[in-house]
Amino acid sequence: MMNRQPQYTIKDIAAEMGVSVSTVSRALSNHPHISEETKVRVRELVEKHDYRHNALASSLRNSRSNTIGLILPRLSQYFPSTVATAIQNKLHAYGYNLMICQSNDSPAMEKELVNVLYASRVEGLIVSSALHTADFSHFNIFSKSRIPLVFYDRVPTNYDAHKVEGDDYSGGYQMTLHLLQQGCRRIAHIGGPLTCSIYQNRYKGYLNALKEYDVLLDDDLVFFHELTKENAQKTCDVIFSKAALPDAIFACNDTTAIAVLEYAKKRHIRIPEDLMLTGYSNDPRTEIITPAITSVEQFPYEVGGQAATLMMDLLQHKIEENNNYVSITTPVELIKRASSEAMETQLLQTSQLTPSQAGKAKQSTN
Repeated sequence: MMNRQPQYTIKDIAAEMGVSVSTVSRALSNHPHISEETKVRVRELVEKHDYRHNALASSLRNSRSNTIGLILPRLSQYFPSTVATAIQNKLHAYGYNLMICQSNDSPAMEKELVNVLYASRVEGLIVSSALHTADFSHFNIFSKSRIPLVFYDRVPTNYDAHKVEGDDYSGGYQMTLHLLQQGCRRIAHIGGPLTCSIYQNRYKGYLNALKEYDVLLDDDLVFFHELTKENAQKTCDVIFSKAALPDAIFACNDTTAIAVLEYAKKRHIRIPEDLMLTGYSNDPRTEIITPAITSVEQFPYEVGGQAATLMMDLLQHKIEENNNYVSITTPVELIKRASSEAMETQLLQTSQLTPSQAGKAKQSTN
């Protein structure tokens, strides 16, 4: 076995220069009271000996880590990854780093990560909760320690906290209303588990739009489960095995909508002629697939920016922790595309294009 070289420490730098440890520490942090000559000499020794600054030890000394924790369900999907990027960019502008953790939609993993981030001395925590989290008491360790805590997107409905959430009720309502205005009356709803706030609100929007059009809810057209490709295919097997088929499907995420589209193509179900289809989140794939899928834009950069700004306001004491919790609702926008528009509407839109644009649009509908 190779012997491990002893790590070169801040004490070694101080001893080699004949100065105090505190002088070296101030030089490393670019303190204005330390001469430029001393700073240059410290940097030379740091480079020469591959000195690594121990950020954790430094944070223990000055009670500052300049790091914010972020717990999100998964980074592999468009919306959470884009929100994480927005949060990191905003925090970086304030001189803060971001420590990103994935719960993998496991409440047990989420609880473990909360404790890990607390032990890592993060100065604040931003969270989009796991799908089935019902008990949020594991976050009490932050609130009791008066460490800022902000939830976004998937937020608790039974736990007092600062929140940034999209207008999911409006998104569900607008989407269902759009399908009703297209003449659909048997609109299947594929939603996520109702333990999660976003799916609760999208479903409420769906129900109220149906009620507005005097369309009775058909329980055979409503499904709740984790919105994966595999679950979408199983749900399609159930939907299309029935005698009375839907004329539209409102999927509560784009992964499910794309899976439904693939299923329909394999079974020669035409979209939108036989079945109108919509998703949610405006994943870039929905715009380039054929036919392009109607979706709801959630403005993830806005969500992430608002969450990071709220966190900084709490850290800078612009908002006092006095049980007056801030709740921010970010807007959504219905993005209509070919998957949910009658051919007459598409032809009308084509007639308003330039000859070149019309030719391309005609090819895409053939």
